[in-house]
Amino acid sequence: MVWTIAAIAAVLVLTGAGIALALAQRTDPPVAAPAPATPPATPPPTSASPEPPAGADITGPLDLLIVGVDTRVSIPDWEPHADAIMLLHVDADLKSGYLYSLPRDLRVNVPAFPKAGFRGGRYKITEAMSRGSRVPGSNRPSAAQGYELLEQAVSDYTGIETFHAGAVLTFNGLSRLTDALGGVTLRIDQKVVSQHRRPDGTMRTMRSGGGGYTGPQATYLPGTRTLKGWQAIDYARQRYTPGGDYTRQRHQRQLVEALLTRVGTAGLATDPAKLQSVLTALGDTLLYVGGRNPIEYAYALRNLSPADLTLVGLPGASIGSGGGYAGEQLTSVGRGFLRAVAQGRPETYLADHPELVHR
Repeated sequence: MVWTIAAIAAVLVLTGAGIALALAQRTDPPVAAPAPATPPATPPPTSASPEPPAGADITGPLDLLIVGVDTRVSIPDWEPHADAIMLLHVDADLKSGYLYSLPRDLRVNVPAFPKAGFRGGRYKITEAMSRGSRVPGSNRPSAAQGYELLEQAVSDYTGIETFHAGAVLTFNGLSRLTDALGGVTLRIDQKVVSQHRRPDGTMRTMRSGGGGYTGPQATYLPGTRTLKGWQAIDYARQRYTPGGDYTRQRHQRQLVEALLTRVGTAGLATDPAKLQSVLTALGDTLLYVGGRNPIEYAYALRNLSPADLTLVGLPGASIGSGGGYAGEQLTSVGRGFLRAVAQGRPETYLADHPELVHR
């Protein structure tokens, strides 16, 4: 029962926000030890009280980094791009938190990274993942190495000195997770037309020479709807909609919250087989990065539920260079929230800026 509780808590923490933690360290059932040839002369001493559960000593606040990676499976050795960057701040009591996003095209100073032969400079934050993933002398990019540089860039920009754990997940992994949970129910808040999928879920045909796709388009109309894995991810990926990438960030946070809610209602605590199917759904589409044992984080965050998460939208605007699009920058109000998180006062800041809360 302890493992089940820990696994469910893990599922509630990283991607969506937490399947990463549970999957990262599965444990096999205990195997009975053979009986000793000669019984011991005296029984072993028993402790007066049980040891505290692993992770009981973890205290808040905690900051977690969740990355959705664009990997083009049809293109060998495609460098991973951080297509979705979400941050979860958990309060000191470990019972409430704030989920917010950074625009993929946010212009930031990316530090030098000798491990990848990268000299640093000012780039879109999505590029930190790809540039950091380069392994000198190899054609094989390293997602773990890319995450390392991305984490440094996010830390420098936000002022958050330490990320206690993180997860990198492909869009295919999120689709698997959604299907393993039996789909997800979302309140679609505006009409979204897919750039990538046909109504039957197959991929649209790329125009010769690039520059978009052709063929019928999957369309998501406003209302409360239950989506399959490919539909949920396709809906949350679209940025060529009113509001652009900021709308997409909102939809991605809504998907994470809906997945968390689905996990909580799927009956995993009483169905070990269903739990195992969820834990194994992601396969090699998930990379976990963290300091402590993931099960310890799972126990520490056992009381964090979807209802205790505040979804925060950070306002921003596009910037240009030489007459062309150069990327995005956050407004002073958006940057102010980041400073408030780094200083441990997000609740106070949101009380002064309630327009940032997307509930």
